[in-house]
Amino acid sequence: MNSKGPDLVVAGAGGGLVAALRAAERGLDVLVVEASEHFKRGNNTAMSTAMIPGAGSRWQREQGVEDSPQLFVDDVMRKTRGTADQRLALALANVSAPLVEWLADHLKVQLDLVTDFSYPGHSQSRCHTVEGRHGSALLDHLVRCVTDEPRIDMLIPARLANVSVGASGAVNGVSVRLRDGSTESIRTPAVLLATNGYGANSELVSNYVPEIASARYHGSEYSAGDALTIGQRLGADFAFLDSYQGHAALSKKAATLVGWATVMHGGVILDLEGRRFGDETSGYSEYAALLAARPQSEGWIVFDRYIYDKCLVFDDFRQTVDSGAAVWADDAADLARVTGLPESAVVGELAALESYARGSAADPYGRTSFEHELMAPYVAVKIVPALFHTQGGLVVDQSARVLKPNGLPIGGLYASGGAAMGISGHGAAGYLAGNGLLSALGLSYLAADAAADSV
Repeated sequence: MNSKGPDLVVAGAGGGLVAALRAAERGLDVLVVEASEHFKRGNNTAMSTAMIPGAGSRWQREQGVEDSPQLFVDDVMRKTRGTADQRLALALANVSAPLVEWLADHLKVQLDLVTDFSYPGHSQSRCHTVEGRHGSALLDHLVRCVTDEPRIDMLIPARLANVSVGASGAVNGVSVRLRDGSTESIRTPAVLLATNGYGANSELVSNYVPEIASARYHGSEYSAGDALTIGQRLGADFAFLDSYQGHAALSKKAATLVGWATVMHGGVILDLEGRRFGDETSGYSEYAALLAARPQSEGWIVFDRYIYDKCLVFDDFRQTVDSGAAVWADDAADLARVTGLPESAVVGELAALESYARGSAADPYGRTSFEHELMAPYVAVKIVPALFHTQGGLVVDQSARVLKPNGLPIGGLYASGGAAMGISGHGAAGYLAGNGLLSALGLSYLAADAAADSV
């Protein structure tokens, strides 16, 4: 680092590492501040399925997938019913393909396009991921790249306590709280808040997203709203604080992700009365609140051997299976027995599903996607609803600069991921697979370029 301090301080070693690496590539000296010693397994990037949307990427072209940033924005606006910030959605859509190609070319991340199933809301196959489809592999790779980069230092564990500004209103330093409780002041002209959202703050969750407050929180304990607190001190604007990513397929026994691929391949969800209660293909995020409202806020995700084999490509799914959370049944009556659900309800639901899948009857909940007709033997996993991360936060522009209510930027202050407002609109229903990770990585990439351009 130079004698005047780092050119950029990144608070958060998840998606923020992309900013550190991009800034270093652009010639900046960077300090990464991370609160958790166990961030490589405990932050939200590590806990993701590593799905990164890339609209118009070379992987899509190679496989004949016709996509564009505008098509991606159209999907975002459709899923959010027009409530998402369209200018930010376009900025992230525009950077999405360059981002995944930069990850592959500059950082040597091995990425593949997911084409074996489609997530709800995406009109094209545009999610790129790593082998095993787990964020821990992606984060491990980013950490190795950071370790090898001489322009980047890491301070762990240390928590960003405050950001200071000078007479001009621009950033001039940070205060960092160290392991022993002492505070260190560091001079810097630029700060990226990549500390995620407020999912670990039960008071804020109850205030802003009460419908999911009783669900299990499945994210970093340090996602406590630090960026909101710091931004409030600096007069920043906020938006979409009621937005979040829920998930309705978390194993109750193992607290691992069963995965929504089970549903998109043809699986269904039953409540504790043995009944379906909606169109499962509408989206895993909004379905979390629906599950939370069912008896005892629990249910069972039901699929079969075909779907089981399809989902083994996911590390999360394999971990769920290895935990013993999956139970098998020879027929519908046996499924009722092993799950403890009412036999008449289970038998009736599976018989009705057969008619929906074959097209001889219409699903009363409006589900039209039945990729596969369920056939015995059946597999079931008991599930609980979960809150993964919040999607609202500091208002940012197309360069990830944090804005005041008057629309002017706070000089040198940037935000990404859950620290910034996302592109999922309000509530949970607007979330598209990859929205969280694209906001984390894409805004970090844009922030690094903006910081480098300002030097």
